[in-house]
Amino acid sequence: MSLPELVRGELGEERPVARVHLGGDDELFVTPTRTLVYRAEGLLSDESVEEHDHDAERVAVSESRRKAKFTLEYGLDGEASFSVPKGKLDEVLHPVLAGVLSASGITEPGETVERTFRFSELTLVVTSARLVKHVGTAVWDDDYEEFDYDDVSDLEFEEGSVATTLVLTADGRQERFKAPSDRAREIKETLTDALLARYGASSLEEFRALAATEEGETDDAGAAVDRTDFGGGPDPLSADPDDVDTEAGTREDPLADGADAADDGAAGAGAAEGGSGAPTAPAEGGSKAAPGAAAVESSAEDDGFDDSGFRPAEPTDDVAAEVAALREAVDRQGERLERQTELIERLIEELRRGR
Repeated sequence: MSLPELVRGELGEERPVARVHLGGDDELFVTPTRTLVYRAEGLLSDESVEEHDHDAERVAVSESRRKAKFTLEYGLDGEASFSVPKGKLDEVLHPVLAGVLSASGITEPGETVERTFRFSELTLVVTSARLVKHVGTAVWDDDYEEFDYDDVSDLEFEEGSVATTLVLTADGRQERFKAPSDRAREIKETLTDALLARYGASSLEEFRALAATEEGETDDAGAAVDRTDFGGGPDPLSADPDDVDTEAGTREDPLADGADAADDGAAGAGAAEGGSGAPTAPAEGGSKAAPGAAAVESSAEDDGFDDSGFRPAEPTDDVAAEVAALREAVDRQGERLERQTELIERLIEELRRGR
């Protein structure tokens, strides 16, 4: 499919690696270094092209009822944003985020970004060589984690009724991610296929065996290098030291007599206190309930409306017909308002784009 003349002029020698139709004649083109948003001629302006470089420090996405807004932040250079239809969000996010990862040096030349998953504040990017994880309100910033497939030794999935937990073992440490159950199959198949392709295995069991073999070879190599000799050290302390001669002499404690006297005095004081003490009996008392309490409670129970004869009114056929007519009128009015809202939003969007 041919490119618009204005887009060809902006691309120069670059070739787009992704192309997304945004509705009508509007399109989005992604190259390894930038994203181009093409707006066809509209009611208020001529055709135009917006250019957004991929060397962004942060990528954020916000959603409204019909639109999704991408915001790329460039630090001291400010920020830039563009909007796409909400239904095109995932289709646009994947190539744009792949370009940002490449420009940031996270992915290497020749590395393919297989799939991008966004679950609330969790973003997972599956490439042909690694899994990239980001947690936060933004889709992407410098606070991320990556797990190289060469360091992965196991992959498991714990399925639940609401969410599925992905358990990834890398460098001897387990990492756990939760994904909604309705998207669990997609991420399971994508990540499993990428991991097996990296190891040239046909199943997870074969992958685990290969990973265990490589880990064992690494441990053996480390053990073979360890030939450290610390030489002769000091003799250890004897476990049976010579007995200490305690018969050489003894020393009396000068405080022994005073301590004995203090003990005798304390015993005498305790005996005197025990003889003079006498138990005391607690005072007893009683109270009578107020004679009018039962009468007040009885009168409160008789204050209901059980004998008033009140009964709720039942709707008649005329009232039901009027309610149905009002409901139809409200529905028609709602449809008209929705059409007017769509037209106003389109007009506002074109005004914002200068069309």
